[in-house]
Amino acid sequence: MSDNTPLSGLRVVEFLGLGPAPFGCMLLADLGAEVLTLRRPGSGLPALVRNRSTLEVDLKDPDAIRQVREAVAAADVLVEGFRPGVMERLGLGPADLEAVNDRLVYARMTGWGQDGPLAQTAGHDINYIALTGALHSATRSGGVPTPPANLLGDFGGGAMYLVTAILAAVFERGRTGRGSVLDVAILDGANYLTSMLHEYRSTGRWSDEPGTNRLDTGAPYYDVYPCADGKFVAVGALEAQFFAVLVDVLGLDPTSVVGREDPAIWPALREQIAAAILTRTRDEWGALAAHTDACLTPVLSLAEAAGNPQVDARSILVAEPGREGEGSWTPRLPIGYAMDASPAHEILRSWVRV
Repeated sequence: MSDNTPLSGLRVVEFLGLGPAPFGCMLLADLGAEVLTLRRPGSGLPALVRNRSTLEVDLKDPDAIRQVREAVAAADVLVEGFRPGVMERLGLGPADLEAVNDRLVYARMTGWGQDGPLAQTAGHDINYIALTGALHSATRSGGVPTPPANLLGDFGGGAMYLVTAILAAVFERGRTGRGSVLDVAILDGANYLTSMLHEYRSTGRWSDEPGTNRLDTGAPYYDVYPCADGKFVAVGALEAQFFAVLVDVLGLDPTSVVGREDPAIWPALREQIAAAILTRTRDEWGALAAHTDACLTPVLSLAEAAGNPQVDARSILVAEPGREGEGSWTPRLPIGYAMDASPAHEILRSWVRV
């Protein structure tokens, strides 16, 4: 592992789970941390286990538990995503491991958190964002809430706050010399993501009525529209100066769209925008608006994204060698770091005697 990476020297033990914890550990590994990923014997590998190798460990085997404890003794961070109480029953809870390593940052990643009436129940991204109001905000007028895949809960509300909490705890340990136990929950993170909406709502700038606000498709200048070829463009001309450019690009009469901030004219304005966009294909509009401030962009599929000039210029999607088929791409860390993983047994041998 290169010494020039931001997290070089940081050692992480990951108990492999699903969703936010693997994503968070992938991010730590991409930043240069040395991640030792433990998984059950014979278990398949879920998504997001890249840039690090895994080691099969039978947690019912006392000798395996001994090796895990030795690895933890040499680690900086432990990440687990089991239901509350599982690690304690294995003898690997925070109190058990504090005696082994009092500098350990013990990060617990769950959906509901370690306590509360739902702590022991199952759930998924869609359930967590539902209880925070985040899913409700993704609703068109007269429509049903539409979950944005599992991006909002698992990764936005879960993995990103997991990594943030870990890095903050490692920084704090530099002052105190002691580790900490982190209770990171998707519910909590998704709730935090709604901070601006709560602030707007408290000042009368956000309504609980779906599809009536500027950012939830209520405003016709912040929405998705079909084109002549059945594909879509996204319009986000929120500011007046950008809306003026949009009007010009669409060929609308500027005098007919006066008063755009008045919700009373939004239905008529929406009809004008929709009718104009239906006259060209998605890619024709994309080309017309590409070098303007119209805030109009084509809605691309995952497979199409790599062909976009801006995406290509940023080198944020990298083709996977040896993979067949269109769209075999791996997103790269936005700050430009990517490391190769060492074999898990080599990592373990470098930490402890096995």
